[in-house]
Amino acid sequence: MLIRISSSNSPISIATTSCRCQLQRLHHHPVHSTSFRSRSFSGLSSTTAPSTTNLTTSLKKASFIFPSHHVHQIRHRTHHANNSSGALKTENKTLTAAAASARPTSTTSRSGIMSSTLAHDGKRNRTYDDALARLAQLQSNKAITNLFSGPNVPLDNLNALATPETLWWLNRAGYTPESIASSGLRCVHVAGTKGKGSVATLISSILTQYTNPPEIGTQIGLYTSPHVVSVRERIQLNGTPISEDKFGKYFFEVWDKLSEAARDAQDSLPEGEEYDGPATKPFYFRFLTILAFHVFIREGVKSAVIECGIGGEYDPTTAILSAPESVTACVVTQLGIDHVSMLGDTVPKIAWHKAGIFKRGVKGITRKLNVANMNGDVVAEEVMKVLRDRAAEKGLGVLEEVSDERVEAWQGIKEAKLEGPFQKYNMVLAVRAAREHLHKIGVADLNGFELSNMPDRVMAGLKSASLRGRSEKLVDGDMIEWFVDGAHTEDSLRGVGQWFAREVSNSADEWLNVLLFNQQDRDPEVLLKALLSAAEKEFGGQGPLFTHAIFTRNEESSSGSDDLVVQNKARDVFLGFVGGSEAEIKTWTKDAVGPSMDLIRDMARKNDNGAATKYRVLVTGSFHLVGAVLRDIDRVRLEQKQLPAEEGRQ
Repeated sequence: MLIRISSSNSPISIATTSCRCQLQRLHHHPVHSTSFRSRSFSGLSSTTAPSTTNLTTSLKKASFIFPSHHVHQIRHRTHHANNSSGALKTENKTLTAAAASARPTSTTSRSGIMSSTLAHDGKRNRTYDDALARLAQLQSNKAITNLFSGPNVPLDNLNALATPETLWWLNRAGYTPESIASSGLRCVHVAGTKGKGSVATLISSILTQYTNPPEIGTQIGLYTSPHVVSVRERIQLNGTPISEDKFGKYFFEVWDKLSEAARDAQDSLPEGEEYDGPATKPFYFRFLTILAFHVFIREGVKSAVIECGIGGEYDPTTAILSAPESVTACVVTQLGIDHVSMLGDTVPKIAWHKAGIFKRGVKGITRKLNVANMNGDVVAEEVMKVLRDRAAEKGLGVLEEVSDERVEAWQGIKEAKLEGPFQKYNMVLAVRAAREHLHKIGVADLNGFELSNMPDRVMAGLKSASLRGRSEKLVDGDMIEWFVDGAHTEDSLRGVGQWFAREVSNSADEWLNVLLFNQQDRDPEVLLKALLSAAEKEFGGQGPLFTHAIFTRNEESSSGSDDLVVQNKARDVFLGFVGGSEAEIKTWTKDAVGPSMDLIRDMARKNDNGAATKYRVLVTGSFHLVGAVLRDIDRVRLEQKQLPAEEGRQ
């Protein structure tokens, strides 16, 4: 939410609490920035302002972001605000109208995103690398989400501001939810705690099978987050990240449009900032979300799968897809505890947010939770009640609850690229969502969509779907096999432990097993115990599963830091759990991923007796760790000419 105020020189608009509120929408895989920037831009009318008390409280918490004289002016003016403006209206029409009214007249008169009049005199770089440099200037996601960890944060008011702010930025980019719907783009919307990226990818892979012959268009869009190696992973066409050329082209179309809008509105800027700079742009995740929809529309995409960033109710993707006709199906995947500072500290509270993607008249699909599949948590029925109540509140057409019995009776897909016992549940949700999408857009091939008798194209889509850093296996020469998964919650790590142990148990080869683990922001004890208990149970008491373990920081190369408190704690937890001595199980702590990779490769070259040994390495606990490991592996493969040049770039 933005409120217009005046400075001594010119009108200025400042996000009243967006510095804290919005940022919860941003995903957890950041492009790091070193400082916060004051952001000034035209705003929505003050008739939708939060209460003066909450606004002032939020400003006190945000004062380190804004210049002090701006904060003082906001406090002074909000002291006289009319409290009758009161509660923020959240109906789509109200929000869209408010956002549209805020658009500068000169901007709305333009024909669209392609009408950029910024000079391109050859001096300005327009390369993919330049786009990455601009993107890195935007407010980082991690810094934003960290703001929600402070005491006494008024989350309700902060959350309520997220949707109108997203719509305001969307308008500045030349779009509204209605214009996106009128383009013919139809989307499957996916939220959840565990497996939402996999489910989104599986749906996209199934739908891509229907592009030849082109029953639903020639390209299927996919928007997911976070990325693991390259930001282009977030925006895909037919299961492939968009090219560097397309990313750069469409990035600057959106960037220039936002710059023009700020210039046309005569926005006041902080000293030293320019209209073409980051001060006139939204935050990292929100910018990429708008960019994704722009790419899909410019590419003529008619079917897309959109994954939420965090939550659902206040996520930027939900605001942009607020026209019900834009959405063909809503999927809520497995629920659990995550992002508690933003979504709440219980699964029912989190379920309320996730169910925010439900749309009037649209089918919802979710896994039917019970005590067993929630690891004994007795709140399962309460969670389902929240989902059902939210479905009724939102006017959902029907909520399909997929039972575990139905999934377990299905034999699954052999040789699927997305492996692991947990992927079976994701596949069933994906099949049901893809079927609903095809039904909504008029594709007749729906007979045989039952699990026991699926069309060949659906089977092919499930088999070929892949997602970087999720159940990913890579071979490094003849001596190392990498098992890579960015799982970072208890539930996800249990699944990864089962997957790795099953892979090891099914192999007759004699390999040694290495755990490469990091989780810098969450309790490593809870996560490691979830991983190890599930893995050892699946392994079936055949001796210690892991003979080696490395606990590292996430940095790619050594920085000289001697802060290994988290790593030492993780090692102690590991040794305490496996019950082995240092003589039986070797462990290390490392200050960076690079030295960890060197250690593993050195071990594979020779053991203590000088003979080579084969290793299986499970890399898990953090997407940051997984990204660094995959970049290292890609670098080696690129040097060995085993990887196309563009795939080895960020």
